[in-house]
Amino acid sequence: MIAQLIRFRRDQRGVAAVEFALIAPVLIAMYFGLAEYCQAMMADRKATHVASSIGDLVAQSDQVTASDVADIFAIGKPLIAPFPVTDLKIRVASVKNTNNVAVVEWGRGSGWAGRPKTSTVPEFPKSSTDGTKLFISPGETVIMSEVEYSYDSPVDYFLKNKVVFKETFYLRPRKGDAVTCADC
Repeated sequence: MIAQLIRFRRDQRGVAAVEFALIAPVLIAMYFGLAEYCQAMMADRKATHVASSIGDLVAQSDQVTASDVADIFAIGKPLIAPFPVTDLKIRVASVKNTNNVAVVEWGRGSGWAGRPKTSTVPEFPKSSTDGTKLFISPGETVIMSEVEYSYDSPVDYFLKNKVVFKETFYLRPRKGDAVTCADC
């Protein structure tokens, strides 16, 4: 009996299988977690791309109409692919520095309301040299494009709830001092 116990203790067969059985669930969970995280990062990058593209297209014009802006918003849908467009919200506005207050001249939205005319933008960035002033000079305008995208993981193991990505871009008008909107 003692000889059998000694032989059993020295037997190394099956050790690799036991080690694999202990490590495999951890490695598989790490793999799926990393894949889920990469998908979320890709959705964030896509949302950033949509915000910059929408703002850039509006900033390239000197005047737009509501239908022009709607067409530009339609460009955002293929840019977010392969992710679903149902959770994509876009808005663009022309913002002017009026007495060191960011005031909306016009705004349009897709999936959420555009910023109302003459409303203020409290989250507008300040100057890096003087934190009490806006980053644009008095009388200047910028195009502000905003995107909000709610990413829902297809796996829902690590990211059980939707993750909301928000991106905002500020672009100076390219063809003049401001981009006007005829019917906004």
